[in-house]
Amino acid sequence: MENKKMINYQYEKEAFSTFKNGIRREWALTNGIGGYAGSSLIGAHNRTHQGYLIASLPPIERYLVFSKINESLSVFAAESTGSSDEKFHPITDTLKKGSVPAVSAVYNLETSQHKKNGETCYTQGQEYLVSFSYDGSVHYTYQAGDITLKKHICLKHGANVCAIAYEIENNGPDASLTLVPLFNFREHSASSRPEDFHFRTSLIDNSLCLIPESHPDTAILFQTSEGIFSDHTPMFDIDMQLQTEVDLETDGLDCHYCPHEVTVFLPAKSHKQISVLCSVIAADETFTDITADTAFDILKEREKYTKSLYETAGIHDDFADRLVLAADQFLCDRASTGYKTVLAGLPWFTDWGRDTMIAFTGLTLCTGRRKDAEEILLTFSKYIRHGIVPNMFPDDNAAPLYNTADASLWYFYAVWQYLQYYPDTAANAFVQENIYPHLKEIISAYKNGTDFSIYMEEDGLIHAGSGLDQITWMDVRVGDWVATPRHGKPVEINALWYNALKVMEELARRYEGDDVLVTGGSATSSSSEVSVTGVSATGLGSHVSVTGVSATGLGSHVMTSHNYAALAELVKASFCRKFWWEEKGCLYDVVDGDEPDDHLRPNQIYAVSLPFTMLSKEQEAKIVAFVKKYLYIGCGLRSLTSDHADYHGIYCGSLPKRDAAYHQGTAWGFLLGGFLSAYAKVHDHSLECTKELLSLLGPVRHHLTDNGCIGSISEIFDGDAPHNPRGCYAQAWSVGETLRAYMQDVLPYM
Repeated sequence: MENKKMINYQYEKEAFSTFKNGIRREWALTNGIGGYAGSSLIGAHNRTHQGYLIASLPPIERYLVFSKINESLSVFAAESTGSSDEKFHPITDTLKKGSVPAVSAVYNLETSQHKKNGETCYTQGQEYLVSFSYDGSVHYTYQAGDITLKKHICLKHGANVCAIAYEIENNGPDASLTLVPLFNFREHSASSRPEDFHFRTSLIDNSLCLIPESHPDTAILFQTSEGIFSDHTPMFDIDMQLQTEVDLETDGLDCHYCPHEVTVFLPAKSHKQISVLCSVIAADETFTDITADTAFDILKEREKYTKSLYETAGIHDDFADRLVLAADQFLCDRASTGYKTVLAGLPWFTDWGRDTMIAFTGLTLCTGRRKDAEEILLTFSKYIRHGIVPNMFPDDNAAPLYNTADASLWYFYAVWQYLQYYPDTAANAFVQENIYPHLKEIISAYKNGTDFSIYMEEDGLIHAGSGLDQITWMDVRVGDWVATPRHGKPVEINALWYNALKVMEELARRYEGDDVLVTGGSATSSSSEVSVTGVSATGLGSHVSVTGVSATGLGSHVMTSHNYAALAELVKASFCRKFWWEEKGCLYDVVDGDEPDDHLRPNQIYAVSLPFTMLSKEQEAKIVAFVKKYLYIGCGLRSLTSDHADYHGIYCGSLPKRDAAYHQGTAWGFLLGGFLSAYAKVHDHSLECTKELLSLLGPVRHHLTDNGCIGSISEIFDGDAPHNPRGCYAQAWSVGETLRAYMQDVLPYM
């Protein structure tokens, strides 16, 4: 069975009836190597991070090089006479001489927001916009008088190339199209001023080359298939105002370099195709002219690539296919490893360990991308240090950061999911040879103690964090202010720890056999099941703490399946005793000594949703009911119940305001996946349960087309209604977890 058509998001005039309405929907494209493009439905940028080409320079350093093109159409006053050959047309000759024939109408298609004389001014080209669509590429259709202009934008996969393909139908008199390209060369989260632009510029025929003085080995190449280049005045587009940045209480102003404009003659009663390319190349690279077909050929390549995504996934479900298309945006090559990795979010995040492992199943396994899955596991295995999977790889080629307690434990989850999807000999050989030694390293490090006060206590549970450490996913820290410390024994860390031990129990059985049993710290031969009665963490080998806690009973034995089973049982007993909050019918978020944390948070959902869990079915059902009642808001789960004194319901304003809300009420999209899986589990995947899950997914379906990034799922949402999307407009784990839960817990039961 084949997909009858590609997923297509279509919008008509009513969707962008006003400027403000038009910019609330955004779009994003990616090129598979860390670069991207983005703007709004009407073509006006509203973020610092938007543009037609944000190029990725190795390893993943992203620079805005090509902001956009502003178009205008001029209709000439009188039909000229002479040769029908465009090359010898009188108007063409006039344009070449730099003169402008008399015009009867000018249509400015530019849509932008600028700050002028202290006031916000709008250029409202959306008045001529009649439709917008997104199908993996972007398509604008304008109607200006007798002229129909279609503008298609796509990125070439695997290259820093933006292709713009124009189709123009002129049903009226002679006219011309003027293109004004806006260039830049800045880190994608910065902003520019006129004095920041220092380029070596050359113009050869229809190819404009800009070499930034700060990067003399890199060139920005702008090419058109036809047109007359002339100087553009003014040379700078000053004070473009970016509304999202203004909402975040900054000035939100940016500047662009526009040294030339391009004029293309549009004969009366004609149809024309024009190709425009902007590429990042080596400064000494030779280049050739492009043709009218060049951009269209890249557009066709992109369409073919997009169709291959659906074919590889093989799902044939509308909602799932929409998420398959979204998932591809986050997978890219990492130059430093030569393998695939995951961009955590658009427009500003690179690859984060925990985000990758949580998103992993949905982005790769659910979409049939086995090779990519294996490469991602290898990418992060190469950088494990002291038993810790990197928290993130910085943009600027700096060393990885390791401030995380959960990324390593989510790594076990990803490996287990991989083996469930591919239970064949080759997959097991891959894990045994490349991954299993790293898993043993992680277990040993967490048992015996590693960085960031991560160690196993006598009760078998994992302690994590101290001082200014922020090592769970709730990781806001500004200077010496830690918003959500969560030091001690976080609930999800210990749920993940138990899951990791059970995974290792199974893998040790597969790869090392069952012939060793540890009792009270001594190894004896046995093939029977081990009893946990009287077994302590001390007897199994406890920690050497990096925080000064003394070593006790450090075991020298090799852990086997029986050891993992015994330790898992101890963890289970301790977890059930210490985390269950009988009064509330849910779990404490953090346990530290005798003082459990009274913040009611969503992290407990993983004690229900993970493959291996510890609680009774009755307890699990109570947790799911609690989370649904107090934390579920449609597209995610609140990070804190709304009745707590620390709750912040709106994520907006200055950075301090946003940091205070980030994990204190803001709802997170990725948490929805764990919640849906937990809900399905406690309701035994019944038919009524499946119907309810479809209803619970309704807000996500709406979000794909409404406020936010078209076709993707945002990072966060306001905890308060109407739950506006915030943060990254497209987030890997939001997409990945929604797709995983839908594929595992909904679609098979429909």
